[in-house]
Amino acid sequence: MLNFLKQVGDYARESVQAAKYIGQGLSVTFDHMSRRPITVQYPYEKLILSERYRGRIHFEFDKCIACEVCVRVCPINLPVVDWEFDKGTKKKELKHYSIDFGVCIFCGNCVEYCPTNCLSMTEEYELAAYDRHELNYDSVAMGRLPYKVTQDPMVTPLRELAYLPKGVMDPHDLPAGSRRAGKLPQEILAETQPRNGDTDQN
Repeated sequence: MLNFLKQVGDYARESVQAAKYIGQGLSVTFDHMSRRPITVQYPYEKLILSERYRGRIHFEFDKCIACEVCVRVCPINLPVVDWEFDKGTKKKELKHYSIDFGVCIFCGNCVEYCPTNCLSMTEEYELAAYDRHELNYDSVAMGRLPYKVTQDPMVTPLRELAYLPKGVMDPHDLPAGSRRAGKLPQEILAETQPRNGDTDQN
């Protein structure tokens, strides 16, 4: 009899423990049900990146004095600075500047230690290429103005949950009634269906 009661007690204890574990798992599920979806409809929607995001480096040719500080502080000696010494002005004259973003680790040391602030980090992260040699940007490519998500009329900018006030689930900082680029499936379907009277009369 005592053995039977012990088995019943063990079974009840294990049942309570199993129910506790199930409740813990469901609590996570119910917590996520109240949050907004994290899915971003790329490329029609893009996240607004942090102000300190370290993306493609922007280079201003006119500010550079060819001091090569960026090369010395770079962990992999990446920037290529080609200059000539001008005997008339007794100064270095910059001829060429390039960085291979296929090798760059985006640590930001070159930007931080540049004495003339000719380098700056942008929020541009779309650097995919079919050929790795295309990622070797010269001074012209690096001098291109940086891309901003909030200034692109074809993209709906979204804010990450971490940058929204507590309790706010709407990620858009856009006027009411605005919509993403492109047509909705219902609109495409309505255009493809033949209208009354549009049939061929042969």
